[in-house]
Amino acid sequence: MLKKIDPTVTAILGAAALAMLGGFAFNTLTHSEFSSVAGPAHADATAPTAQWAASATARVEPKDGEVRIASEVGGKIDEVIANTNDQVKAGDLLIRLEDADYYNKIAAAGAEASVRERERGEEAATGLALDRRNAEDAVAKAQRSVFAAHEAFDAAYRAQKTEKGNADAVDKARKDLAAKVDALAAAKSKLAQVNAQPNMPLQQRLESSLALARSDLTSAELALERTRIRAPADGTVLNVLARVGETAVPSPESAVVVFGDMSSLRLRAEVEERDAARVHVGQRVVVKADAFPDKTFEGTVTSISQSLAAPRIATRGPRRPNDVEVVEVMVSLDDHPPLFTGMRVDTFFKLDNQAANASGGTKTN
Repeated sequence: MLKKIDPTVTAILGAAALAMLGGFAFNTLTHSEFSSVAGPAHADATAPTAQWAASATARVEPKDGEVRIASEVGGKIDEVIANTNDQVKAGDLLIRLEDADYYNKIAAAGAEASVRERERGEEAATGLALDRRNAEDAVAKAQRSVFAAHEAFDAAYRAQKTEKGNADAVDKARKDLAAKVDALAAAKSKLAQVNAQPNMPLQQRLESSLALARSDLTSAELALERTRIRAPADGTVLNVLARVGETAVPSPESAVVVFGDMSSLRLRAEVEERDAARVHVGQRVVVKADAFPDKTFEGTVTSISQSLAAPRIATRGPRRPNDVEVVEVMVSLDDHPPLFTGMRVDTFFKLDNQAANASGGTKTN
């Protein structure tokens, strides 16, 4: 008569059989297949064919990062000059807010300054006081010239964008503006030298009144300039988010233009903390993008953050645990690959001698 087998023994034997089958299936995979299944960052670093030190998710950025430009002041958008993909230079006008009130304030402040200047002219000045007066007048004249040159440049640029002007007029206005800015800097430097002389007498009452009026005029001109949204550097307008009639808000979350230098591209990769020691500056990187399944791109690690932070790039597949922290790694891409800024890509850091030593393995070709 057969004895009844204990259920516990049956369970143990079944588990052992499954383990043996699993081990057989694992051993039938080649090392390259294991790397593909388990992920490059977690493959056995001592495997003879190991080639990746780490892997990470990354985002494509312009050369110096993506710049989201917001308005400095609140106001209704009166004119959108920029278009997506425009190639612009530093200082080019992108968006203009309503500015009628600002021009009224400039006119009033200019009239007040003119009156105070005539009054001051009735007081005689000699010696150091006269030198200071002449230097102050030179600064005030240079400031008015810069304002006029800025207005002329904006007018020429807007005319070119509406096909009522030409590039030559814009270039001429740009050079004139640069010359006026240099002249203002020189005048301010001269005034500083004069004021630094010993035994400089105090300003008289009318001189102080004029200085205050001129300050109000300069403040009004600067307030008008804040209604102009300009290109922060030479680069490309990646996207225009503003529309005529909308209200601009001075907030980083309310950008009106997305800007970047597209002369080259870089990656902002997030390497998990456990893989951070396997990544170093100068390391070569291979990049894969879903949009180009049959292509790979390459680059070089240029910088590594010295602090950990929570990941900001969503990964594919299972979600990361909430307590995972990452190191931000910047990668400069070779040539100019056809990738879009903001695109999410997979980065694979090549295993070299330094990375192999950090992971406890040896490099093999």
